[in-house]
Amino acid sequence: MSNSPDLKGSSFTLSVLHLSDNHVENTIQFLSEKVEQAPAFFAQAPVVINISKVAGDIDFSRLRNGIAQAGMIPVGITGCRDKRTQNFASDADFAIMSASKSPSQAPAAMAPTKVIRTPVRSGQQIFAKDSDLVVLSHVSEGAEVIADGSIHIHGTLRGRAIAGASGNIGAVIICEKLNAELMSIAGHYWLTEQFAEEYWQQKVMFSLENDSLKFELLTF
Repeated sequence: MSNSPDLKGSSFTLSVLHLSDNHVENTIQFLSEKVEQAPAFFAQAPVVINISKVAGDIDFSRLRNGIAQAGMIPVGITGCRDKRTQNFASDADFAIMSASKSPSQAPAAMAPTKVIRTPVRSGQQIFAKDSDLVVLSHVSEGAEVIADGSIHIHGTLRGRAIAGASGNIGAVIICEKLNAELMSIAGHYWLTEQFAEEYWQQKVMFSLENDSLKFELLTF
């Protein structure tokens, strides 16, 4: 058996920051606020910058340093329109990336559903690898539940719920009562302030459709 390194292709869920202008300082401030709001989710998280809508030059060195100072890890740039912009980004040590056109797929073989019968307390993190997660009680503020599949919470969700952690865009989150700090499907996320008031403290399903997150009220 060979002991030499082996280089293989793989896929990972990354946060993508979509810029609409070249105001780097505003971007850095935005990221700093996000990390402060949800450090367990954003701190040391790898981020890719999509600049496809940006007109004008970007100070890539300042952008890279600012992202690191905010507490995230700058990985690469996507959406470059010309070779000149690619060169500027490369000079600032960004990788030049192309978005995949194929949809993320669920794991080939899912493990049995992971069932948690007790409350998930503040500071706890529960991870259901390659499976769905069912919590038969509530999830406290400051707690985090993560699954490669879907998440079902038969109680109040006050903490953070991250479904489709390995990129499964068909994953959903269902909870009996919505009071969450953060909800995420396949790397797409909403924080509390992005939840419409009509869904707050209601039984809901959270899903991803055509790259857009949405809530649905459940009445059954």
